[in-house]
Amino acid sequence: MKKALGIILLLLVLMSNGVWAQTVTSRTNEFEVDLSDPKKVVNSTVPVINWITPVAEASFAQDSRFKIKVEVQSVTALKNVTISIKETIAAASRGTQAIMPEEGNPYVIIVDKTLNLINGENVLEIIAENIEGIKTFSSRKITIGTTSLADASSLNRTDYALVFATDKYDYWSGLVNPVFDSRTIAEELRKTYGYKVEIVENATQSQVLRKIREYAEKKYQPLDQLFIFFAGHGTYDQTFGEGFVVTKESLLNDEAKTSYLSHNRLRSIVNNIPCEHIFLAMDVCFGGTFDQALASSRGADDEVYKEQNQTEFITRKLTYKTRKFLTSGGKQYVSDGIPGKHSPFAKNFIDALRSRGGRDGILTLPELFTYVEKLQIQPRFGEFGDNAPGSDFIFVAR
Repeated sequence: MKKALGIILLLLVLMSNGVWAQTVTSRTNEFEVDLSDPKKVVNSTVPVINWITPVAEASFAQDSRFKIKVEVQSVTALKNVTISIKETIAAASRGTQAIMPEEGNPYVIIVDKTLNLINGENVLEIIAENIEGIKTFSSRKITIGTTSLADASSLNRTDYALVFATDKYDYWSGLVNPVFDSRTIAEELRKTYGYKVEIVENATQSQVLRKIREYAEKKYQPLDQLFIFFAGHGTYDQTFGEGFVVTKESLLNDEAKTSYLSHNRLRSIVNNIPCEHIFLAMDVCFGGTFDQALASSRGADDEVYKEQNQTEFITRKLTYKTRKFLTSGGKQYVSDGIPGKHSPFAKNFIDALRSRGGRDGILTLPELFTYVEKLQIQPRFGEFGDNAPGSDFIFVAR
């Protein structure tokens, strides 16, 4: 709130030029401030609009009945919140509905509605106004009936892959396959699925974190995906009850584990990357402890989608926020494999990628898991962070 008030105070300088109303824009909110009464403005604040559903700025749905949930908060009492449905943000409204604050709590308004939208593009605009006349605008674009879209190759989306591979260590014993495995996986992602791939080999903890930070600062579109892969040593500390990624400079006997990258820290950092769809795979010992509960596979039935065209399938799969993981084992050591023949987990993972997802050319996570679930050491598949029910991550063959 202090930041929002600071924005308003800065706008007061515009009054000296005879400008009496201004608009300030951020990524998801636009503020309209009436500067005709400076005293009123200084003592007020900007309402804050928080989208709970949908989170993405652009969403796709087949059903014309679309659920939204929005929380509006303001330090200054709210006057009302208006829902408006348009064809474009600049078009006239097709319909509006005003929601008044509940008696006794004029500072919070919860909008929880199911709206009837038309086929094609719909823009939902939320306007929150406080009693001082200061308004906040925020919108979401919803496309209903994805058959109106072009073919899948023209969708505005990019797939990224960030691959960490370590087989040379300062203090731990060397491994034979992580770099070989990772380069093979990276090549399949580039060649078969059109991913933009970056490999980071034999990195220190600092280098790993700097690279993840770089990806956290990228600008992602709503249908973009990010695949993160770790290959190398992993360890588990029974006292801490925590798993760790072993990086190049990790000490062999580090009781404090400060030279290791903890799964807890990795979970938090990856979850906060502003990409809607993230899949993390780990071919490391004790990788299954990335899941605090050692969750087992929770696959989905994909048969209901088989008759959809590729565009419909992709957009429906990527409607919900994704935070999924797959690890090569649970709370145990896993094999590095024979030199030059890939680790058992990597071999089956590569086989899955080379399958191209079968007839439809789309490899989903439940399909991928079928390739690794019968390994002697049971892989772990689950979700973390802000994963939304019904989410998925896909590999689309080009």
